[in-house]
Amino acid sequence: MSRIRVSKKTESKTPARSKEWPAVVYFGLIGGLLLGYVIGRIALDVYPHPYHWASGLVGAVIGFVVGWIWYWRRGDVV
Repeated sequence: MSRIRVSKKTESKTPARSKEWPAVVYFGLIGGLLLGYVIGRIALDVYPHPYHWASGLVGAVIGFVVGWIWYWRRGDVV
């Protein structure tokens, strides 16, 4: 018989934090992107097409921030 001892890893008392974003942040990001693009498409119709994408990007950033605020205040939607 071998005399090698294997030590067990001690389990942490604090739960492991998830590395994923909450679902409400994804919903806010996608919703903000679509809403920003559609509003930009209507309001900036006479301007070149990259302006519509820029308005969608701004909407996505706003949706991202609103999603995190929603998560901190009310929790996740799932």
